[in-house]
Amino acid sequence: MADKSVSDVVIIGGGVIGSAIAYFLASAPDAPGSVTVIERDSSYATASTPRSAGGIRQQFSNPENIEIGLFGHHFATHLADYLSVDGECPDPGFVEGGYLFLAGPSGLDVLRQNHEEQTRHGAEIALLDTVSTAERFPWLNMDGIAGAAFGLRGEGWLDPNTLMQAFRRKARSLGVTYLEAEVTGLEQDGARVTAVWLADGSRIAAGTVVNAAGPNAGRIAAMAGISLPVVPRKRNVYVFDCREALEPAVPLLIDPSGVYVRPESGGYICGVSPPADQDPDGETDDLEVEYRWFEEVVWPALAHRVPAFEAIKLTGAWAGHYDYNTIDQNGIVGPHPELTNFLFANGFSGHGLQQAPAVGRAVAELITKGGFRTIDLSRFGFERFASGALVLERNIV
Repeated sequence: MADKSVSDVVIIGGGVIGSAIAYFLASAPDAPGSVTVIERDSSYATASTPRSAGGIRQQFSNPENIEIGLFGHHFATHLADYLSVDGECPDPGFVEGGYLFLAGPSGLDVLRQNHEEQTRHGAEIALLDTVSTAERFPWLNMDGIAGAAFGLRGEGWLDPNTLMQAFRRKARSLGVTYLEAEVTGLEQDGARVTAVWLADGSRIAAGTVVNAAGPNAGRIAAMAGISLPVVPRKRNVYVFDCREALEPAVPLLIDPSGVYVRPESGGYICGVSPPADQDPDGETDDLEVEYRWFEEVVWPALAHRVPAFEAIKLTGAWAGHYDYNTIDQNGIVGPHPELTNFLFANGFSGHGLQQAPAVGRAVAELITKGGFRTIDLSRFGFERFASGALVLERNIV
């Protein structure tokens, strides 16, 4: 095993983003000599990735996010080509169920503009009027709906933990070292981070350090004197059964209210992001489910939109954390402008799972090639917060 006291690349955070970066680094022809991933809990019991809803989509408004989603679908459907170990690759069970975005009259123009951008990049999204929406999904209540966009191909959901573990397993097979440890400090020398300190007092000298710490990314950045606008925001996911079988199957449906629902294991999961004034920053150890959102917001919206959901049985729930970018809710990818060997892969605000393959590849390109080679993610750089060139996404769920 490589000397743990020195590593060419240290990745802080071993969730799906950190493990994707580790995989793409280790599999690159010009791979760095050693890669170490530091994960504070190897059981991932409270980690964000396994608590994700597991969605993959191309229905975004920004071209970079669309391209990221297209690669995410390609990766998920060709997983064995990338992540097989000794001829075996876990199956994350990708369900190509599509996303269905419903729009009221005020949201129709944005839906159309987004659709134009999505199709320009090759995404197979159908723009539906009210008649075709009602015909395709007869179980919908069309009250207040002026149109919809539906992913014909390339959108759906998978098991997030299986994907993360497949990245981790493959990375380790390629020589990546995983350490279960808590990062407590970053050592600096001028314009570089030179070492990572751990809670047991040990030190790892590093050539490059990547912050992939998910909801804890802001805390890690602060160790380098950097104010990173990423905080943990709790999201509740509710599980229910419906006794009435709906045909055709329900896609991942997003109501104009922001409430979403999709099938899962014979039942459904659902949730909603709270309005900004009721969405405080939280702590990553707070995983207590808040049922009031289901009772007061989610169920009423679902029962109105899908009459069959008036009679449902709540069977479970869980909570997880977004690594929430408080400025523009999009990923922060690339080096700090002054600490040039300190890279960010943070702030994906609920899209981390589906964006992990493209982000992992992009960060590996920065480290091994000195720049982006496949998808240009320059707009996601940290510098945008100072310049005001924010990346505003109109299709946030």
